[in-house]
Amino acid sequence: MKKVVLAYSGGLDTSYCAIYLSKELGLEVHALTVNTGGFTEEEIKNIEARAKQFGMASFKSVDVTKDYYDSCIRYLIYGNILKNATYPLSVSAERVIQAMTIAQYAKEINADYVAHGSTGAGNDQVRFDMIFQTIIPGIEILTPIRDKRLSREEEITFLKEHGIDMNFEKAKYSINKGLWGTSVGGRETLNSKEYLPEDAWPTPVSKNGSEEVKLSFRKGELISVNDVTFEHPSLAIQFLQTIAQPYGIGRDIHVGDTIIGIKGRVGFEAAAPIIIIKAHHLLEKHTLTKWQLYWKDQLSAWYGNWLHEGQLLDPTMRDIEAFLKSSQQTVAGDVFVTLQPYRFTVTGIESPNDLMSSKFGSYGEMNKSWTGEDVKGFTKMFGNQTAIYHMVNAKKDD
Repeated sequence: MKKVVLAYSGGLDTSYCAIYLSKELGLEVHALTVNTGGFTEEEIKNIEARAKQFGMASFKSVDVTKDYYDSCIRYLIYGNILKNATYPLSVSAERVIQAMTIAQYAKEINADYVAHGSTGAGNDQVRFDMIFQTIIPGIEILTPIRDKRLSREEEITFLKEHGIDMNFEKAKYSINKGLWGTSVGGRETLNSKEYLPEDAWPTPVSKNGSEEVKLSFRKGELISVNDVTFEHPSLAIQFLQTIAQPYGIGRDIHVGDTIIGIKGRVGFEAAAPIIIIKAHHLLEKHTLTKWQLYWKDQLSAWYGNWLHEGQLLDPTMRDIEAFLKSSQQTVAGDVFVTLQPYRFTVTGIESPNDLMSSKFGSYGEMNKSWTGEDVKGFTKMFGNQTAIYHMVNAKKDD
């Protein structure tokens, strides 16, 4: 039997693929779950049990959470990247990392095929295919749902016909959990008006009142939360998520342009990512210069868009990452955040590198570095070019 490595999450789409590839195509299916920080040990055990129930030839789970952070998320934080000023690239980033891991595993077991459960209308199909074509160009890619143009209802019918017992009510929503947020897709996200119902969100709102949180950064990376220090920033992110997500913070629906040229809409909950980006951005405003901030904005927007389109392997990305990392040398200190149901406030920072130092003056109050005469001369020189233009062209305008 020929081997196929299936990118397997245990959800509706990959469950369909597992049965179809083995029962209909007669392939030896090796299921691989790439954990990017969204699965607990219990969830992984349940996914493995389901794979065995489906008769997979093998099941393997690989935890790449730390690698995911090191190779990708840290730069999203450095760049304060939110797609369309809204979405923290929760799925966009991890799909590339998952595809790279799957490609490597396909090499290890000498697979004849790789397969994924992407539809023909989303971004993931491009992200997976591009990585596979780059790393394992000789291995054929199988995409049953895309090729057969299946609806979720048709997938459910197929699985029922093959005696598969799943929670099909829950399967009405496509949920993808990872370190950098959870995406939620369903009937409501297929149109431009409806919002997701409360029971569609993976994390119920269970906290009331307000809560103060202190985030500590060093060289742009989150190293501790409320003075609890972690050996790796990914652990700090997960810890903050447990504190903030029960407030319902970071819930939203992102509308954007897909790689294939159509508009797409997806729900997401990402309390920790949104809070970290906003906190980090405020800290940068205090510790970086005007032009550092300006050029970071330009390069970060491009980086985020190119990552969203699955182009992490483009060498240009390494060049931008080098710039972003260099910019973080003085981004250190504490950021104070107040959490409340469905919202949060970044209240302020303390940093040894704070450029808003009172020894140089206080904005709108008193300066200590120049005189009034200095300002008069500066203003005359600074506006001289514009003044000359208007003097020369005053009669022409009349």
